[in-house]
Amino acid sequence: MTAAATALATPAHTTQIDRVTTPRGAEAWLVEETTVPVIAVEIAFRGGSAQDPEDRPGLVNLMATLLDEGAGDMNADIFQETLEEKAIELSFSSNRDAVTASLRTLPENLDEAFRLLGTALAAPRFDHDAVERMKSQLSAQIRRNALDPDDLAGRTFFAEAFPGHAYGRPPRGTVESLGAATHDDLVAAHKRLIARDNVVIGAVGAISAERLANLVDGLLAGLPEKAGLTPVSTVAPEGAGRTEIVTLDVPQTAIVFGRPGPLRNADDFIPAYVVNHILGGGSFSSRLFNEVREKRGLAYSVYSYLSPYDHAGLLLGGVATRNDRAGQSIELIRAEIRRIAEDGPTQKELESAKKYLVGSYALRFDTSTKIANQLVQLQLDDLGIDYVAKRNALVQAVTMDEVKAAARALLGDGDLLVVAVGQPTGLDGARVRPAPGTAEAKLVPDPTAAGSHAR
Repeated sequence: MTAAATALATPAHTTQIDRVTTPRGAEAWLVEETTVPVIAVEIAFRGGSAQDPEDRPGLVNLMATLLDEGAGDMNADIFQETLEEKAIELSFSSNRDAVTASLRTLPENLDEAFRLLGTALAAPRFDHDAVERMKSQLSAQIRRNALDPDDLAGRTFFAEAFPGHAYGRPPRGTVESLGAATHDDLVAAHKRLIARDNVVIGAVGAISAERLANLVDGLLAGLPEKAGLTPVSTVAPEGAGRTEIVTLDVPQTAIVFGRPGPLRNADDFIPAYVVNHILGGGSFSSRLFNEVREKRGLAYSVYSYLSPYDHAGLLLGGVATRNDRAGQSIELIRAEIRRIAEDGPTQKELESAKKYLVGSYALRFDTSTKIANQLVQLQLDDLGIDYVAKRNALVQAVTMDEVKAAARALLGDGDLLVVAVGQPTGLDGARVRPAPGTAEAKLVPDPTAAGSHAR
């Protein structure tokens, strides 16, 4: 029933990851850990908000938030009370590529926890009062965030980078799109995404492979066999070389910048990951931190990271600075990107980056919940059950030639799509428009709204 696959190095000891194959042919990855009194389970269904209909952004997120708001013969109050009585923690969420469930329970309540999880997945009620309550909560969040500079910069960046693509639509939707979502819309979204062929599972704690196998089969028994996902095209983000200013009366400018990056299965992903650590991923040791904050005091934080989605790869970064220092900050960021692209890192930077990335990897596995999350992410990324055992060796093996080639491929000519929200100065050649929802914006289309392909 199980196949021992690899050893997982944690800060305290080495733990084995098992691939569990159930009697009905489902699969889950398990780290059996009898010394931990809590069982953590993570589940993901591929699809996420990229499966939102074009005229219903936010639908999948709304559906996910409703999965524990009543299921089977239990309304929302009874369902939540049952969880509380057994000290079971259950939550659902979504991102652009997946709908996820997180479960934490004590061993003595494991059967009941899986029963409730299975009911929520197979038979959500989508009762009118629960739907209206969640619509109201989510709409309130959207209104609160509408003029938040960081949130607005992120939404605008994705709208500009992915015009006409699923990733360009706001995952949380809009007040209008949530208001238009119907019971039938929710049922259809649930049916398309929550299916047996679309699920990955990771579990950690005091549970045997045999028991997990039987629980997983029971969990999935009520789900349809096949998902009905809409194909999503793989695209490169657009807009490198453009600067977009969204004017907002705030003393500090929030900036999001980015350019195309590698997909997770790219041959040069690990070298690119090392490059990014040197550029802006290394917190206090990165070049961007040194140039923008340490030497000039232009910002409290500046960072970059690789963001490989299922259908697009990105190098993303951000900085917040005084309005009158925005232009200088971006020019420094562009200059450092071009410098690494042309010259590569120093040998000392390469060795320091590899040492940090190898040494810090174990911190991703220092709690049961983190381990379960990693087990699921490895499956979503199709990296193989042996990836954890070999990952540090892959980092250590990166050569100077590989990292220089990755820097050229990742950073290219240094062109960025830059979105700045505030009242920045020094950003020459930018397109300027008012923030949506402000008095100045009444006659200007919102580029982050559903269906808008503003350029």
